[in-house]
Amino acid sequence: MVRGARQQQQPRSRLVPRLSGTVEKPSRKRKSRTEFALQEIMSSGGVEDDIPQGERKTVTDFCYLLDKSKQLFNGLRDLPQYGQKQWQSYFGRTFDVYTKLWKFQQQHRQVLDNRYGLKRWQIGEIASKIGQLYYHYYLRTSETSYLNEAFSFYSAIRQRSYYSQVNKEDRPELVVKKLRYYARFIVVCLLLNKMDVVKDLVKELSDEIEDYTHRFNTEDQVEWNLVLQEVAAFIEADPVMVLNDDNTIVITSNRLAETGAPLLEQGMIVGQLSLADALIIGNCNNQVKFSELTVDMFRMLQALEREPMNLASQMNKPGMQESADKPTRRENPHKYLLYKPTFSQLYTFLAASFKELPANSVLLIYLSATGVFPTGRSDSEGPYDFGGVLTNSNRDIINGDAIHKRNQAHKEMHCLHPGDLYPFTRKPLFIIVDSSNSVAYKNFTNLFGQPLVCLLSPTAYPKALQDQSQRGSLFTLFLNNPLMAFLFVSGLSSMRRGLWEKCQEYLRKINRDIAQLLTHSRSIDQAFLQFFGDEFLRLLLTRFIFCSATMRMHKIFRETRNYPETYPQLPRDETVENPHLQKHILELASILDVRNVFFENTIDDY
Repeated sequence: MVRGARQQQQPRSRLVPRLSGTVEKPSRKRKSRTEFALQEIMSSGGVEDDIPQGERKTVTDFCYLLDKSKQLFNGLRDLPQYGQKQWQSYFGRTFDVYTKLWKFQQQHRQVLDNRYGLKRWQIGEIASKIGQLYYHYYLRTSETSYLNEAFSFYSAIRQRSYYSQVNKEDRPELVVKKLRYYARFIVVCLLLNKMDVVKDLVKELSDEIEDYTHRFNTEDQVEWNLVLQEVAAFIEADPVMVLNDDNTIVITSNRLAETGAPLLEQGMIVGQLSLADALIIGNCNNQVKFSELTVDMFRMLQALEREPMNLASQMNKPGMQESADKPTRRENPHKYLLYKPTFSQLYTFLAASFKELPANSVLLIYLSATGVFPTGRSDSEGPYDFGGVLTNSNRDIINGDAIHKRNQAHKEMHCLHPGDLYPFTRKPLFIIVDSSNSVAYKNFTNLFGQPLVCLLSPTAYPKALQDQSQRGSLFTLFLNNPLMAFLFVSGLSSMRRGLWEKCQEYLRKINRDIAQLLTHSRSIDQAFLQFFGDEFLRLLLTRFIFCSATMRMHKIFRETRNYPETYPQLPRDETVENPHLQKHILELASILDVRNVFFENTIDDY
């Protein structure tokens, strides 16, 4: 991933590369170029005249397809990073050419070996480009199944050792291709939670980097070592390990499963809105990241996706089969991933997403960023007078918080204030702010009467709690993996799989009861219920209430700033301080034998 927006509107129909069709005939201009390349390749002492015409045409067609594929692939970077449909036809043409190229080199491998001198690393390059296409198609559509497609191609490159001979050639640029392949493969495996594969890849990448820097006097050694450090820290970001009986680590997934969100009761009156777009923005000082994806961004990304399915598509892996039927009801909200965006970048993507938001749909904005605090008192108290969050870092950061110099007359340019989001409240808006100045977003005014909810993190955590901010925010961890967050605040760092699954089942019961508390409340703001019909938003709301109730009952969370808040306010006695919910939390603590870290007098009158 690179900086800026990442994911676009999901197309109406699933794009699958086609394998049928003949090789496109080169134009006359193209013919001359490929013929020139052909002559360069096959001229050795004038023997080119002895080459059969059929074999000459095979090499010519291959050169044309290879040249065309490179042109189209390089053109992907010029596509707009936002927008719904501008990119789709271009991706289709690129997929189509790579499909033909892949099948063509399979069918004519012997001729290409003998006459073209096709090397295994060149086959690997083609497979790697197809993997990248699938990965970027996932980024454009948010359909997790395409990650499986990318994994299939990347995995085949490794299994078939396509890059194995690269190190024998005295060409550092080829080795860099190999290193970049490893880095891309690691990103895909992280997104698929294939941590065992990630660890193997990191070991192999480490060996490759060591060999690379030993053989070539390169200037990028520090950068590649930093890549290793980042991915190692990313792997270890989770504060709690789930262990099998043999002490091997259990890999858990936090995407939405079929039974993940609490079901709606029959006759329950909730809104019919659905989450369509999400902007995930990250700019936390010193937080672990990999490939410009911070831990917080990674966790929220997974919280807004369903478990991937295998598409068994035509390009599922090299050797490709016919397409299976489309999966049904697999839509994920499409996302823009914005790492350290400038204000102008952020506003551009906000405006594009707002413009294309379908009817009866919701835009979600997730902000994980350093707080910007106001200096001095203002005569007025408007939406620009409480500070906000810093989306693009400046130099004035102390202890993770952004400040202004005393004599600075102007507000921070890249601070996103609550007022900056007012224009977008013309449509349903769901905001999550994880920041030391999240409370700035309590100062909202719903000017247009559309559903609007803000979930706001604590602005500080107890000093007695071990600082894990570098590994990601506790608040976001609760929204992504509430059981892991509960274990962490209870002082536990590992757990057996059987107990973990028992607690997960109990947590599902808690979520069901929280859903009933919300929908049965007589004083709750209707905005919450408007969002409750969507599975993703329902799960985020129930996890938020569980998070808030847990912190309010915990013995070391005693200050007001230690608690999450909302706009509009939730009725506490019916939700986060409800005795029935408090009883559930104590029961969960009893299962884990950590009841002593929670207050029990909150439940005396139950």
